[in-house]
Amino acid sequence: MLPRRALPLALAPLLATRSAAAQAPWPAKPLRMIIPWPPGQATDVIGRLIANVLSGPLGQPVVPENRPGAGGMIGTDLVAKGPADGHMLLSASIGPITFGPLVNRTPYDVDKELAPVVSFGLAPYMLLVKPGFPAADARAFVRLLKANPGKYTYPSSGIGGAQHLLTAVFNAKAGIDALHIPFQGSGPALSALLAGQVDYAIDTPAAANALVRDGSLRVLGQSLAQPSVLLPGVPPLAEAAEVPGYDIGGWNGLMVAAGTPKPIVERLFEEVKTGLATPELRERFASIGMEVAPRGPEEFATQLRELRALFQPLIRQLGIRAE
Repeated sequence: MLPRRALPLALAPLLATRSAAAQAPWPAKPLRMIIPWPPGQATDVIGRLIANVLSGPLGQPVVPENRPGAGGMIGTDLVAKGPADGHMLLSASIGPITFGPLVNRTPYDVDKELAPVVSFGLAPYMLLVKPGFPAADARAFVRLLKANPGKYTYPSSGIGGAQHLLTAVFNAKAGIDALHIPFQGSGPALSALLAGQVDYAIDTPAAANALVRDGSLRVLGQSLAQPSVLLPGVPPLAEAAEVPGYDIGGWNGLMVAAGTPKPIVERLFEEVKTGLATPELRERFASIGMEVAPRGPEEFATQLRELRALFQPLIRQLGIRAE
């Protein structure tokens, strides 16, 4: 047994090692960008853009890694359960973070296991009909559907997904009673609209702009409360359809495991914010239908709380559960 006065000397190397580890430079190795969707999906494209933005200033490569499955829950859970050392990043999106926990029993707890870093911006959604639809504008559309409860139909990419819930909120706020027909993905949902199997849809510019440009579909309004630079001349539905408070867009962002040191989170935010300020990156985001408006950790956390407060009571009221 060491004399008591010798203990500080004996512990000194251990304490020095722990102190050095706590102050180790970051990043100390390549970073992993976990993308919980297949290649080519919007969150994949965005995740790869951000990985490229970060690789230069961080001095380490940020390597995209697709981990799809279970509506984005598999890759999201991987980061939630991963090390909180800033070397594993999540390309996050509204589906598995906002909607997933409200309609599923997810293996992760967003509040306890994940930390928001930065929300990149918002993607507006468009209210779409075929050219021959018997309503010239959004106000006439709402009047027509309210006068015919249960007659009209709308599609979605699946029960409990973003497209379903964004449309359900619009219907509820507008007082519309319409029949929901879920499909396996947004592509088949839009195809059903084009084929006349459903009457209207709410979808993203990335999915539907080409069909609007060639005259296959007509857009009556968009889901953000303010006019969108991505959709010039398309009015907000809150005004055009007289649906006050309808202000919803799809978001994408960056998250890490909860407990990641604050300086790392702040450094990631600053580097992404700097990258998003460049015209080149803004143009790339616009090409996939997203307005760049970065929100830092605190604003991002507030955004998540507000979305949950908006959707949770509606989901309970409508009894929406994933199949």
